[in-house]
Amino acid sequence: MMPEPSQAEDVAASSPASATLDSATLTEDLALAQLAEHNLASGAIEEINGDSALMKSRKVRLAIASHAHSPRRIALKLIRELYTFDLMQFALLPTAPADLKHVADELLISRLASITLGERIALARRCSAKVAGALLLDKETRVWQAALDSPRLTEANVVKALQRTVTAACVESVSHHAKWSLRPEIRIALLRNAHTPLARALEFARRLPPPQLRDVLHSSRLPEKIKAYLRKELEGRK
Repeated sequence: MMPEPSQAEDVAASSPASATLDSATLTEDLALAQLAEHNLASGAIEEINGDSALMKSRKVRLAIASHAHSPRRIALKLIRELYTFDLMQFALLPTAPADLKHVADELLISRLASITLGERIALARRCSAKVAGALLLDKETRVWQAALDSPRLTEANVVKALQRTVTAACVESVSHHAKWSLRPEIRIALLRNAHTPLARALEFARRLPPPQLRDVLHSSRLPEKIKAYLRKELEGRK
């Protein structure tokens, strides 16, 4: 229950951003209100962090971890203790420091092998671009399909996945994808991937200038028969 306006005003008057908080009377709602202040002093954040009752709140822990003035040792400790979907939420918060978002993404990626299929599918639909890119490597079709259609996934993430151990089914799906198959850098990555179907490889190859195609094929992992076919096609364009 939110405090009465007079109570909130009393708290605001007695605990400005530069002052410490009276943790004996602080409730979850009041703590969250304080943590919503962008200029809240680190000392005040430490006061909240020291309140064991308040720190049982997932909202409070998340708010402290994402606050710009949270001492780094506190923020890192809290991030490592966050539940999977709280960790995902943290990585998407615009107020969270960029370096800590990176830590959160890495922690999430390290947990992927130990969470359920349903959780991975849910993550793929909502997570950051970096985690979505990691989920493209998942062996379960429903996971990488959800990641491939994620609005946060970027071209760079798709290219990186194609350079790694993505499944043949995922590669074929990318090669036909209405969005990703049109991107020049992704087409080049597909021409270097061993699992790209011949028909799609041929289509992408025909759209590249001969010198560029020659360079791509030099480092391509496509089967030798397909590369030989593409080189023959290339010779015919001279």
